[in-house]
Amino acid sequence: MPGAGRCHTLYDMRVNARLEPPLAKKLAYLKAKHGETTSAVLKRAIELCYEHEARGSSSPLALLERSGFVGCAPGPAGLSVSYKGELSKALGKKLRGHRR
Repeated sequence: MPGAGRCHTLYDMRVNARLEPPLAKKLAYLKAKHGETTSAVLKRAIELCYEHEARGSSSPLALLERSGFVGCAPGPAGLSVSYKGELSKALGKKLRGHRR
C-alpha cells in the first residue's frame, strides 16, 4: 500500500472524514456562502474551535465580563439584587408625575 506507515508531521496532514447528511449539507452551505474549498472551511472551523477551547469553557457571566458588558453602565451598587426595589421607586416617581 503506497504511503503506508508514512508519518505525517503537524504541517503535512491529510484528512479523510465521513459526514452524515446534515453535516454534509452544512459543509456545502459554508463552501457556497464563502466561496471556499472544503479544506478552507475545515481549516477555518478548526481555528474557531481551537480559539474557543483555548479560552476555556466560559459561563455566560464570564463571557459578558470579558466583553465589557458587565459594569458598563452607572447605577447603584448591588443593583443585581435590589433591582426590584429600584424599579418600583423609579416607576412610583414617574407615575406620581402623571397623576392628576
